[in-house]
Amino acid sequence: MTQYSKPRTTAFAALFLLAIATALPSQPVFGEGGARRDVMRSEGQSRQEALKLAREAVNHGKQGHADALVTSAEAALQSAMKASKSPHMDQGIGELKQAIEHGKAGHADVATAHAEQAVTHLSAM
Repeated sequence: MTQYSKPRTTAFAALFLLAIATALPSQPVFGEGGARRDVMRSEGQSRQEALKLAREAVNHGKQGHADALVTSAEAALQSAMKASKSPHMDQGIGELKQAIEHGKAGHADVATAHAEQAVTHLSAM
C-alpha cells in the first residue's frame, strides 16, 4: 500500500496547486500600483509643497523680509530634496540654495531673484 501513496500524494499536490493557480485572480501583489504608486504620489506632493514654499519665499522677498524668505526657502529646499530628481528639480534646488545664502546675508533683492528662478524650475516639471 505504501508504494501507491507517494505517486498519489504527488498527483494530489500537483492538482491542488493547479486548482489554486487557476482559481486565484491574476493581480499585482501590492494591489493597483502598490508601493511604487505611493512613492510617485509622495514625490509629487513633495514637488508641489516645494513649489508652494518657494512662492512664499518670493512673496516674502518682495516685501523685503530676508529672514522670512530664508525660512520659506529652507522648507522648500527640504521638500524639493524629497521629490523625484530631474534636471529642473536639480536647478531649482541650486536656486533655492542661492536664495538661502543671499537671504542670510540680508540681500533680499538677490535672494528674491534666485527664489523666482527656483519657482520657474520647479514649475517646469
